[in-house]
Amino acid sequence: MPLTADEDIRALLGEARTIAMVGASDRPDRPSYGVMKRLQDHGYRVIPVNPQITGEHVHGEFIFRELGQLGDPIDIVDIFRRSDAVGPIVDEAIAIGAKAVWMQLGVVNEEAAARAEAAGLKVVMDRCPAIEIPRLGVPPVDAG
Repeated sequence: MPLTADEDIRALLGEARTIAMVGASDRPDRPSYGVMKRLQDHGYRVIPVNPQITGEHVHGEFIFRELGQLGDPIDIVDIFRRSDAVGPIVDEAIAIGAKAVWMQLGVVNEEAAARAEAAGLKVVMDRCPAIEIPRLGVPPVDAG
């Protein structure tokens, strides 16, 4: 079952340090642009992934084509894509050993969530970490 209890979501966000954002945008009018900045401001390292703008930079971070290119361990894969596009992203998240997948507001894919959970990943659906962090009182990430 996807995480729904406040204490479980708070714990996930409190333990995370590195977030890969699939569907990150370099356009200030896109929700992912603002969410990425808010997560960075909270202390997370956010690595953007978007095949349409690979090689560009957003908020000081290089934009990668796919999760498989990332060399760093990923705590949460934050997905800013349509629900029907989530499956392959979840499969990539499993392949790179991510600890959790987070589907943004309006994004729900039960089949992909079940695959992630079967592989041992935590799953959050239809929520935004930039909303949950202040709502749940998640302290800033300790840079040390």
